[in-house]
Amino acid sequence: MSIVVKSLTGDALIQVLPELARLRMTVFHDWPYLYEGSLDYEKTYLQKFASGAGAVCVIAQDDDLIVGASTGAPMIEHAEEFGEPFKKAGFDISKIFYCSESVLLKSHRGHGIGHKFFDLREQRARELGGFTHSTFCRVVRPDDHPLKPADYRPLDEFWRKRGYEPVEGIIATYPWKDIDEEHESEKPMQFWMKAL
Repeated sequence: MSIVVKSLTGDALIQVLPELARLRMTVFHDWPYLYEGSLDYEKTYLQKFASGAGAVCVIAQDDDLIVGASTGAPMIEHAEEFGEPFKKAGFDISKIFYCSESVLLKSHRGHGIGHKFFDLREQRARELGGFTHSTFCRVVRPDDHPLKPADYRPLDEFWRKRGYEPVEGIIATYPWKDIDEEHESEKPMQFWMKAL
């Protein structure tokens, strides 16, 4: 296995959007996101993300196959639903870099790629300058959810090793359709943050 991890911006980022959509629909289909995605939604969502001047997509490539991707952008360039809880808590969102999604095929986990995803997104924030904090969010699911796998291990320990901690009261909601739902529903998203 020869994996190359690199950052893409601008036109290079736009070229990988179809692969990013495929990965998001595959990886987020599983617990804890249970995302029933559509290519139409992905196209709109990712084009909006890629239009931001500060956007970055870190890809993991095994030979010619993109097996993982991780996105980030200044919070002010991202969805209002995510910036609003920070504004209400008194944060200046122009100083927050949002590490949005990370998706990696199961076949390629456990090789340190997750750390590289964070390294390169945080590096992008430092290159752009002016950011005091880096943040991301995760979906909150009940422990007794019927679709939760018995062997599921949350990533809390990994995130804490990276210096992130959950921020009390900073929770956004975002809608999507679960694999066992007929319609979209709002999902709570807990933010984690660290100082840069």
